[in-house]
Amino acid sequence: MKKQQVWLLEPFGDGDSVCLKSYLNKYMAVDTFGNVTCENDAKDEAAKFEISVCEDFSGRWAFRSVARGYFLGGTQDSLSCKAKTPGDMELWHVHLAAKPQVNLRSMGRKRFARLSEDKDDIQVDQVVPWGEDTLFTLEWRDEADKYIVKTNNNMYLARDGHLVSLVMRECLFAAEYHGGYIALRDLKGMYLSPVGSRAQLKTRSSVVTRDELFSLEDSIPQVSFQSASSGKFVSVKTGMDVTANQDEVLDNEKFQLEREDGLDGWFIRTSRDKYLVMAPGGGVQVGDGRARELVHLCWFSEGGVSLRTTEGKYIGTKKSGQLVVNNEAMEEVKNRFNLKLTNRSSIVLKSQQGYVGSSMSGKPGKVECNKAIAEVMEVEEGEEGAVHLRGQGGKFWYVHDGGIVADGDNPTQGFHLELVDNARIRLKTTDGLYVNSERNGVVKVTSGDADAATWWQF
Repeated sequence: MKKQQVWLLEPFGDGDSVCLKSYLNKYMAVDTFGNVTCENDAKDEAAKFEISVCEDFSGRWAFRSVARGYFLGGTQDSLSCKAKTPGDMELWHVHLAAKPQVNLRSMGRKRFARLSEDKDDIQVDQVVPWGEDTLFTLEWRDEADKYIVKTNNNMYLARDGHLVSLVMRECLFAAEYHGGYIALRDLKGMYLSPVGSRAQLKTRSSVVTRDELFSLEDSIPQVSFQSASSGKFVSVKTGMDVTANQDEVLDNEKFQLEREDGLDGWFIRTSRDKYLVMAPGGGVQVGDGRARELVHLCWFSEGGVSLRTTEGKYIGTKKSGQLVVNNEAMEEVKNRFNLKLTNRSSIVLKSQQGYVGSSMSGKPGKVECNKAIAEVMEVEEGEEGAVHLRGQGGKFWYVHDGGIVADGDNPTQGFHLELVDNARIRLKTTDGLYVNSERNGVVKVTSGDADAATWWQF
């Protein structure tokens, strides 16, 4: 998949009308003869299409030119808009190029979906999506031209609301566009929605209302911080003070890293909807959103991170475990933390050339970055903040001949995930070398230069 093949659907007016925008920021348009161009700099009626969904439950979309009243069709060589009714040439399987790992927010309930405590179904009851149980993967199945909904425990949602371990016909859903939102329709024409007092996600209705509409929202990074000096996890369990004194990671030891456009740094949010702030006496405490403060993540070449305030001071740990702001160098072990993504037990990586996945030709298991279909990698905890990556074939990643191969039987190669922003990371080996993408889709491990490293979407 190339960036030239990705189109942005922009809503245009009310209903299901959209414009199709190319990577060059030009709009697809139809002239009076039905010819299709992609040269418009702005939206106008010639660039307006109305989406309808084929009623054969195949999930195919039709695009009708609003100005001309004809349907967009295509051959191997060209596009035109000359058909009065949509046939096979005018019906399109639309593959969402948005990040496949998302939080699902119901428009009707105004709540986010989560894996239930019993791990056997999905409930739509979260005001704020917290933890890996609120992360879902919309996984495309080429053989069926449909999506499946996968939970973080590797189960699949069936149309009756139950989770199953193997993909079957009842797990296949077509994605439909309705006024800027997505509806998921099963093979019998019924739509997913939250049902009953438990808000269980299952198919019920054959028509689309607000209950059947969902927004696909980016999953914001949530992390734990482990003190490199004591091995204890940073926690807000004890009240106002923030202390590294816990042996395991529960909700009080998880923090959401929030980044805003134009600001160089992160706000650190707790599970109690508070933020980390610098106390007058040099300590670190929790405060409300009005008192939140920016913190910079400074990454070490050998792994780990330090937390620097906007005044250039570092956050470290006392012998008691209490966090404190000091003037000492970031290299001090008491100023170093191991960071782990707590809402990513699996991950999808994407470069400018496409998704990351194993090659289907050449050396078996060779990892490339130009795939049209996302491959979900399992993330397993390693030592000192490192992780091991396991491909869809169940094999582990490791470095081989300057590249990455996913055919290891054991987790011998560690990687560090360095957050760049809410949606991108740098990927680095435990030897301090960055994993970079090449234009031809090759993945290379060549340099320890962070400034030249690839930013991977995740």
